Amino acid sequence: MLMDTFGSRLRTYRERSGKTRAVLGGLVGRSAEWVKALESGRLLTPRLPMLLRLAEVLGIDDLSALTGEQSLPVASVTRAGHPAMDSVAAAVQRTTLPSGDPVKVAALRSRVDHAWATWHHASAERTAVAALLPGLLTDARLAARRLDGVDRRQAAAELARVYHLVQLYAAHQPQPQLVWLAADRAMLAAQDADDPGAIAAAAWYYAHVYRSDGEPDAAEQVLVDALDLQGDGEGGSAEQLARLGQLQLGLALGHARAGRAGQAWRYWDSADAAARRLGPGYVHPWLMFGSVVVDAFGVTLGIDLVRPGDAVRRAAAVNYSALPSRTRRAGGLIDAARAHLMRRDEVAVVHLLGRALRESVETVRHQPYARGMAMELAGRTGVVGEDARELALAMGIDW
Repeated sequence: MLMDTFGSRLRTYRERSGKTRAVLGGLVGRSAEWVKALESGRLLTPRLPMLLRLAEVLGIDDLSALTGEQSLPVASVTRAGHPAMDSVAAAVQRTTLPSGDPVKVAALRSRVDHAWATWHHASAERTAVAALLPGLLTDARLAARRLDGVDRRQAAAELARVYHLVQLYAAHQPQPQLVWLAADRAMLAAQDADDPGAIAAAAWYYAHVYRSDGEPDAAEQVLVDALDLQGDGEGGSAEQLARLGQLQLGLALGHARAGRAGQAWRYWDSADAAARRLGPGYVHPWLMFGSVVVDAFGVTLGIDLVRPGDAVRRAAAVNYSALPSRTRRAGGLIDAARAHLMRRDEVAVVHLLGRALRESVETVRHQPYARGMAMELAGRTGVVGEDARELALAMGIDW
């Protein structure tokens, strides 16, 4: 097929992604008939905010692939770059080790714990951890290379945790290669640690990268491989059970992204059972696995499976204030906003985005879905448009 019109291009990319018209329409808050009308040319090319949402859902990096016009990288609009990105990237890409004696494992672990607490509790989490990551990377790499025996393996596990933070810091920014590099190095460090728990955490974060890149099967494989190392969790510690549940939750997210509802909810049920065994007040201190987190990800599953009514119902039942992490609260509220947008409840979308922004300015500012929703609603008239334009400005979107 010659991709000489917007409609024909849209159809080609939709079919390549394996999505039906109903699924694509649902993911951007429209109907299958609306998608059909775009593809047939009965509707004009949508405005920029909707084009960006279509591109994100279809995994298109440049809007020219859809419009046939001048190049406009999607990331240049939907992904805001953090000012400290260059310094963090330089620390990650450094190939030589500094001289000097390595820090002791206990001291290194304490610093890594502090960095993770900073990530979860700061309202500007990227700015806060960017000041810590270069030095922490240097010391963790040195310890993982220079220490011996058990200390070396434990230092490697801490190095993996530092790379997980790098991945979170770099996510949704204009340097996706840094996210891949951090995920790959985290897995290598976890394998060097010979620690099933560290490998489980690395698999959780690696699977996020694969899903974001449109590779749900690769995401599933890395999670299954890690799951095989964990055992069934019976008689294990809370830490072991939490990592087992986290892997099952990752599998649920991957199946939902691929549209496999039965498998998605089966794994979600397993993750939920693990979380319930840990108790209603338990949340892992840095992985953030627990009952309330599993509940929040149930909203994500409903969105990806294009069941907006179920997603909205689940969002209403989530106690977001019980999430002991500003970044997770903000992320959960963004998903709740996505669910309401699918139902065209635009007042709720603005309200939820405002709540998310109060939790974490930088989570919202760097989240493509949040930016896309604000841009779309900023074009509305009346109170919704006025409030959305204020939100867009707070996200660094110039209107």
